[in-house]
Amino acid sequence: MTEATGYAALDACVHCGFCLPACPTYLATGDENDSPRGRIVLMRALERGQIVPSDTALRRHLDACLGCRGCEPACPSGVGYGRGLEAARADPARANGLPPSVRLALLVFRFRTLWRLAFGAARLLRDSGLAARLAGRGPVRSAFGLAAGSAPAPGLASAPDRRANGGPGDGARGRVDLFTGCVMDVLFSHVHGATRRTLEANGWSVRARPVGCCGAPHVHAGDLGAARSLARRTMEALPGNHPVVVNSAGCGAMLKDYGHLLGTDAARRWSARVNDVTELLAGAGPRRGAPIPARVAYDAPCHLLHAQGVHGAVRSVLAAVPGAELVPLPGAERCCGSAGLYNLTQPGMSAAVLEAKVADISSVSPPPDLLLTGNPGCIMQVAAGLRTAGSTIAVAHPVELLDRSYRDAGFYEEERPTR
Repeated sequence: MTEATGYAALDACVHCGFCLPACPTYLATGDENDSPRGRIVLMRALERGQIVPSDTALRRHLDACLGCRGCEPACPSGVGYGRGLEAARADPARANGLPPSVRLALLVFRFRTLWRLAFGAARLLRDSGLAARLAGRGPVRSAFGLAAGSAPAPGLASAPDRRANGGPGDGARGRVDLFTGCVMDVLFSHVHGATRRTLEANGWSVRARPVGCCGAPHVHAGDLGAARSLARRTMEALPGNHPVVVNSAGCGAMLKDYGHLLGTDAARRWSARVNDVTELLAGAGPRRGAPIPARVAYDAPCHLLHAQGVHGAVRSVLAAVPGAELVPLPGAERCCGSAGLYNLTQPGMSAAVLEAKVADISSVSPPPDLLLTGNPGCIMQVAAGLRTAGSTIAVAHPVELLDRSYRDAGFYEEERPTR
């Protein structure tokens, strides 16, 4: 059965309202226009010409949507809300252009030199400790909090010059291509290292090649032309038939959607190669590492849970860490308010959604030692929120915990310098 796209994906909506309690922005405002059902009414009016693309109220309510797609699994009718939102954001972007701040941000993401400079500056602020000292409430201080939130969790990072010392045959499972991206490449190189080591310890050889932005920020903003250009560049940079591994849920959802974005069989075949790192590890049945006695909570990234439909893979990965107790987290399926550029373009709503997330995490008693989530924006957002709330709970990517377990088990050795 062919998937409905564009506004046609909204046809199944019967306005039942089951989506309302699944929508973080509706829960924050109580405004029907900030719910999926209300936004679908606005999208339909835009499609029919009853509302013009320049209408300020239309743009305000559509821009306030996180795009988390949490409404989709709650919908009994199978409405493709995400597809409809993509079309509804593209129309005003074509008609009116994008706000200058958004255009500037998207321009940075398009060019390697620019995003390396921008994220490199954030990394310097983080590593100097200045970002943590300046973090707090408000748009500017929150930005410093995001930079501080990208730091490796204490006690988890392995030395970057270590490699797996064998495992079930060096590269016996074949080669994988690691998608390095942009934010992950600069601010989360420690997660790339953990990804490489844990995959090597489970029998894969890993090749990482500089690629750049996947195009997800551009799709979310309605700039589909730039997104398609970046998609083609990514596919050209990673040719062949090897699995493409990604450790950023937002990027993974975008990479898996290139078939839809480009509309070609070649793009669909390329997207079929994409795996989240937890998917690949869970499918193989990861090696058990050394015990780590810790209480851990898992907050599911929206674009892993709702967009990619990956549900149990993280539990399988955590089962390979003896002693790690996975504790239930209320609202783990709801968005944290990061959503790509959202926490920068919609700081007020982002803060309101984050406040609810922090309250859910703080309700766990006794508190977890570590909160795990598989997306860079989510890691930074939740870490910043917990820091502002005075919490000492560390935030990390799931493969970082597995990496620490493997390090303690002696699965790694120092890399020998090549001559």
